[in-house]
Amino acid sequence: MYRIIKNVKEDDQLRASFNKLAEETFGLNFENWYQNGFWNEKYIPYSIVKDNTVISNVSVNIMDMLWDGQLKHFIQLGTVMTDKAYRGQGMIRQIMKEIAADYEKKTDGMFLFANDSVLDFYPKFGFVKAKEYQYSREVDSQQEAACVSVPMKNKNDWSKMESRIKNSRFRGRFDMVNNSDLIMFYLSQFMQENVFYVEKSDAYVAAEVEADEVFLHAVFSEQPVEPEDVIPAFGKEIKRVTLGFVPQNTEKYQCTERHEEDTTLFVKGFDFESGKLMFPTLSHA
Repeated sequence: MYRIIKNVKEDDQLRASFNKLAEETFGLNFENWYQNGFWNEKYIPYSIVKDNTVISNVSVNIMDMLWDGQLKHFIQLGTVMTDKAYRGQGMIRQIMKEIAADYEKKTDGMFLFANDSVLDFYPKFGFVKAKEYQYSREVDSQQEAACVSVPMKNKNDWSKMESRIKNSRFRGRFDMVNNSDLIMFYLSQFMQENVFYVEKSDAYVAAEVEADEVFLHAVFSEQPVEPEDVIPAFGKEIKRVTLGFVPQNTEKYQCTERHEEDTTLFVKGFDFESGKLMFPTLSHA
């Protein structure tokens, strides 16, 4: 007997089963995120359960985005997975219909990131492919490095960082708001070594540095800070910066179509391409 359970978070057995399937499918496990208090009501797995075991799932992520100053309410679908023994039985289709019934009239649109094996699947539910655009620029700074690494190793580090994110002034043309929990999914796990502090701007920065390039995922500050204010702090060796978000002022940047291997953006219910935007990298769920 199959049944759809909406949110397995508080059931220890079902949550463990959900994590097991996520580990087998994506190499992901949400248990630390849960135990550290970051899994909240905005991440809602819709799981098909058989004999107290999660065999298929699509997760709803409630996403508030500030789009050119206007607050938009979106739903991002993610963690789409089915146990190998039950594939081909229409389970994801069943869950998608359930989600549509629950949310389509309560949101400004839905989106998801699909791998190449399912590009023909989501159009059956009204989703269409959409392009993203990324912003980058050359850097010519003579400043010595002035940013300090701030490792995210324990709950004390995470608590301080979460507070800064919650009190940060949002920037850019298209930003995720009111969702420090999703950002902490990254910073408390995969990106523990990717947080820096720039004293001059009193800003924390999530970034990846490789050779002479910086990928700037996000800037967190209580006062407005432009990317140009923190980029020089990475030192004169840096020759190029790429942003993981859309800056408010794009004139100084080269705009190029974003391509990510085995990943295609699908949207439903809204026009995304005309603004030459991208979903912030730390908003992917």
